[in-house]
Amino acid sequence: MASSLTKGATAQGTPAGGKTFFGHPRGLATLFMIEMWERFSFYGMRALLVVYLISGGPDAKVGGQGGGLGMTEGNAVAIYSVYLAMVYLLAMPGGWFGDRVWGPRKTVVIASGIVMAGHLALSVPGQATFFAGLGLVALGSGLIKANISTMVGQLYDGPQDPRRDGGFTIFYIGINLGAFAAPLVIGTVGQSYNWHLGFALAALGMALGLAQFLIGTRHLNAESSVVPTPLAAEERRGWLRKAMIWLIVAAVFYTGVVLSGSWTLNWVLIPITILGLIIPTGVLIRIKRDRELSAVEQTKVSGYIWFFVAAAVFWMIYDQGGSTMSAFADSKTADTIFGLHFPSSWFQSVNPLMIMALAPVFAWLWLWLARRDREPNTTLKFAMALVLVGASFFVFVVPMGMAQDGTKVSPLWLVSIYMIQTMGELCLSPVGLSVTTKMAPAKYASQMMGVWFLAVTAGDCVTGLLSIAGVDLSGVGVIALEAALAALAGFAVFMYRKKVVALMADVR
Repeated sequence: MASSLTKGATAQGTPAGGKTFFGHPRGLATLFMIEMWERFSFYGMRALLVVYLISGGPDAKVGGQGGGLGMTEGNAVAIYSVYLAMVYLLAMPGGWFGDRVWGPRKTVVIASGIVMAGHLALSVPGQATFFAGLGLVALGSGLIKANISTMVGQLYDGPQDPRRDGGFTIFYIGINLGAFAAPLVIGTVGQSYNWHLGFALAALGMALGLAQFLIGTRHLNAESSVVPTPLAAEERRGWLRKAMIWLIVAAVFYTGVVLSGSWTLNWVLIPITILGLIIPTGVLIRIKRDRELSAVEQTKVSGYIWFFVAAAVFWMIYDQGGSTMSAFADSKTADTIFGLHFPSSWFQSVNPLMIMALAPVFAWLWLWLARRDREPNTTLKFAMALVLVGASFFVFVVPMGMAQDGTKVSPLWLVSIYMIQTMGELCLSPVGLSVTTKMAPAKYASQMMGVWFLAVTAGDCVTGLLSIAGVDLSGVGVIALEAALAALAGFAVFMYRKKVVALMADVR
């Protein structure tokens, strides 16, 4: 999964004295728990999303639970992709609200309430409430993403605090514990009993996280309540005017579309996917063309664009684990193994389980290779990630071919695919976070972390546009083509590694 972990937050000192949390400030327990519950709600809902959208439709599992929205798989994949793109796109304004308007602590409280309201809306049957809920969850998750990590950084005495990396590692465990448990609980209830009860459980999880956060805020650094660079009164009025103008324009436009009788869901999906490609491109061009940057910083931005594009290709394929692969798991994969019957949403627990199992192994491996001066540099790790995610889809071609005659394939096929993708993620995601902080121009130190998340947005928007255009992403030929694209991208990064390394200047 794309991590919400960042290490670029400015530390403001450690709260004094008292009990610790595994040797770390008590505030880490508060942040660990709210992140765990937020991820529980997020990944629980995500595990249900595609199977709920196709339930009752032509691509649903024969004999499966009805009561969903009855969409085709193509429409479901498009909605899922746009939803994920919005979550990561909104991480940038989420950080802006924390820096300029509410401060990190207040932003997280408000965002948690928005997420909870979104899940409650999803728990009410009806297409209108469903899309309203989906929008609220995306908005709240985006607001939380940057600010929660900022508060983790504020618990420590600066970047050189020896506990800092360990604190972020513990925090990362919270992310994956929530993501692992969610499909097993929410997925089982939603898919086996009642969809909307599952969504309600996601709301309950967020409510528990918010409650313990409010109780434990006394353990957080006081700086988490401070607005670092508050908007001046004139700036605030300016932003409000702009927001109102765009809101009125959108309202008038969409009212006209509805009244003309030409309304379809694509009137929302297509603009969002196009914006999801234009905004990352525009942000990178704006940073690259900033004349205040030094020559070295300009060079580093050029090098970073390579990593950004590579990451977008990676996430384009990887995030189909919750859409294309989720639909395949529901309708074409056996739901029994060793005599145990389980809902298809359980497959969404494989990735976080693999991360918790393999992350320590990869961390040890990089250190072991580094001691022998043989650790792959960032460029090679990105190339490895692309080849691995491409290999996972080459493997996916096999069970897809086997299932074409109606055969239910073994669950172990999907487990192996998720395992290969997780290995690729561990080569790219933490490395990408690190290289982003290292290559960011001083002027854009905070914004560049948001740029990293925009790579996820770009990748998911490509998937969304393909689905909207009618491309069958569940077709064997398309899956093989995506696999080849990732492998070729990895090969290109490898072939041009010396050029990219040169652009990175002193970063390795």
